[in-house]
Amino acid sequence: MAVYEYVAFDERGKEIKGIIDADSPRLARQKLRASGIFPISLKEEQKEASEVGTKDISLRWFTKRIKLADITVMTRQLATLVGAGLPLVTSLNGLLEQTENPALKRIIAQIREKVNEGNSLAAALSEHPRVFSPLFVNMVEAGEASGTLELVLERLADFIEQQQSLRYRIYATLAYPTIMLVIGASILFFLITFVIPAVTKIFEKTQQALPLPTVILIGISNFLKHYWWLLGLIFVVIMIGFKKFVSTPRGREWFDRVKLTFPIMGKINRKIAVARFSRTLGVLLKNGTPLLTALDIVRNILNNVVLSKVLERAKDEIVEGEGIAGPLARTKAFPPIVIQMIGVGEKSGTLEDMLEKVASSYEEEIEMKINALTALLEPVMILVMGAAVGFIVLSILLPILQMSTIVK
Repeated sequence: MAVYEYVAFDERGKEIKGIIDADSPRLARQKLRASGIFPISLKEEQKEASEVGTKDISLRWFTKRIKLADITVMTRQLATLVGAGLPLVTSLNGLLEQTENPALKRIIAQIREKVNEGNSLAAALSEHPRVFSPLFVNMVEAGEASGTLELVLERLADFIEQQQSLRYRIYATLAYPTIMLVIGASILFFLITFVIPAVTKIFEKTQQALPLPTVILIGISNFLKHYWWLLGLIFVVIMIGFKKFVSTPRGREWFDRVKLTFPIMGKINRKIAVARFSRTLGVLLKNGTPLLTALDIVRNILNNVVLSKVLERAKDEIVEGEGIAGPLARTKAFPPIVIQMIGVGEKSGTLEDMLEKVASSYEEEIEMKINALTALLEPVMILVMGAAVGFIVLSILLPILQMSTIVK
């Protein structure tokens, strides 16, 4: 199926532009006329879709370029247009004109065509799972059914912004130590592979016995100078092997368990999972999604096999008629304070609000933990760099001092 750019008049005689999927130009014109749009010109897009030969491959390539911020803006704009009382197809037309990202624009055009053919917005969104998550589709479906699509879209935009904000705060906190580590390692690599060999030539000419630190430094320098490619090859092989192992069910479960139990970072990862669980479940329940359906969606969003299995066991007990707090407590995967707050929310009928309080509390705690970790990492990195530089300086000075002693 090809993609065509068109210029046309709508029913009011206004000139409009857009794109449409069709098997041929004739079918493209038929689809446009059936939608009340009268084409003036039609031109096939010369993009990856025609070059690769399959729309699916092209879409996969395109969707990698769609950022979470683009989805947030799109959702907020669509909520505004729907809230203004515009029909859904007209709202999507307006959204198409406002969207600048070509990849997202392409997908919105396909969604508009599906809606124009009589499909629901949720059904049209579900055809793009790489862009719109099950949570997004489910909430839109509930909003369409209850007539509260504008409110649901606003909640979705808020939810995505909160998740995005948490992610950016984590990245921003870890950026400085990561950059310092890379710069420090690069400087050490440069010194050992280029500067040290030039200095050691002086020592070799004297033919004197060198101190042990100097011998070790020369050995490291020679190895890195001649076999740096071997280290790169070993690293690539290990990464490929690890990726293949993690792609197996057993390997994935092992890695997910390590992420939750690893010293220091394990606790942070668990808190992130609890915050995501609470925030997502709270948003879904507030939107009217049934608890069991909401748990299924949350289970997939957590992106952790170990926690997914925990929620699956809890869900089985809930199916038998029990509340959510008891089954979650028996899994021992959630902190007692979280279980207590969920239990209070269940009894008082404010479970959604309580879950959002848990999420907000844990998101603040995550930021504090990461800030504390960063504050600890900085002096540790300085000490390690100082020790490495000190070793290099000592290895160079010892032979010089030895030579001066011999001269005397």
